[in-house]
Amino acid sequence: MPVNLQIINPITYPEWDSLLLSSENYSFFHTATWAKVLNETYGYKPCYFTHIENKTLHVAIPFMEVKSFFTGTRGVSLPFTDYCIPVIADYYNSQEPFTFLIEYGIKNGWNSIETRGWELNTGNNSCSSPFYVHNLSLSSDEDSLLNSFRNSTKRNIKKAGREGVTVSIDTTYESVKDFYYLNVITRKNHGLPPQPFVFFENIFHSIMAKDHGVVIRAHFEGKCVAAAIFFHIGKKVLYKYGASDNRALHTRANYLVMWEAIKWYGKNGYTNFSFGITEPNNTGLMQFKNGWTKNIKTIYRLKYDINKKKFVPYRSHVKGLHNFFFNVLPVPILKSIGALFYRHFG
Repeated sequence: MPVNLQIINPITYPEWDSLLLSSENYSFFHTATWAKVLNETYGYKPCYFTHIENKTLHVAIPFMEVKSFFTGTRGVSLPFTDYCIPVIADYYNSQEPFTFLIEYGIKNGWNSIETRGWELNTGNNSCSSPFYVHNLSLSSDEDSLLNSFRNSTKRNIKKAGREGVTVSIDTTYESVKDFYYLNVITRKNHGLPPQPFVFFENIFHSIMAKDHGVVIRAHFEGKCVAAAIFFHIGKKVLYKYGASDNRALHTRANYLVMWEAIKWYGKNGYTNFSFGITEPNNTGLMQFKNGWTKNIKTIYRLKYDINKKKFVPYRSHVKGLHNFFFNVLPVPILKSIGALFYRHFG
């Protein structure tokens, strides 16, 4: 059918999140809540391409306009987002909305269009960058869930208990601060600057305080040694961020954090638990997630160069020589770098 999409801002659109839940293909990343965090932290302009008729959502393709003197003006779906698979009704050809998107990008001076999870015909497989998404079906039957895990995962959960690790589930500002402290250390160990604290402050105000997320912390010998941030909407859960203290890795506290999250969400009626994306070369994270579920989906990140009129290879900024440089920098300098430059690379 002919494509005639309406461009909206979900932050100001009435009852956007409720409308979103009418589609089975929604995710937390489609929400106005997530759009607000990105907009308030980095000033990105929301451009959500939609078809809404009779209070039914037929198409929802979230985009943010990113303006940067480093990377130019781009359309990204979405910055700092694991995946953002469009909601497109079956009677649409997914290529047609993308053509509409290109026309919009040309009119608004975009250099490129970046998508995360949109299945498009690129004409060149080398332009498709694969990522993996692990999903677990939840229930309130803890024994059944536990028995579905790999034996090594079950042993690590038990080991954390024997070590005396305790876990708390919170939505407090203090819990977000505890997570951020560990996140800074973890990012440094990975050779990356941390995102600015204001990003996590906005997560607290827009997500935690609105009952759309929790922080789960693990304590060992009186200290917070592992923490993770989870988002939720409808019946779906997303594991978004994790961090830990390397000095306490022997306690396997991160396993207990994940297990407590799975139990808590299963007990509270959620049905789908996403572990987020994993890059193919991140073997350690792949092994960790493989221990919880065998349900793995491959998604692709794509980049369309508007000036060249073709898809081009997607380049990740996560891995490279810069990791060695960042790894040796002091934490205060890393924080300053994150505050200054993250908005340009979303």
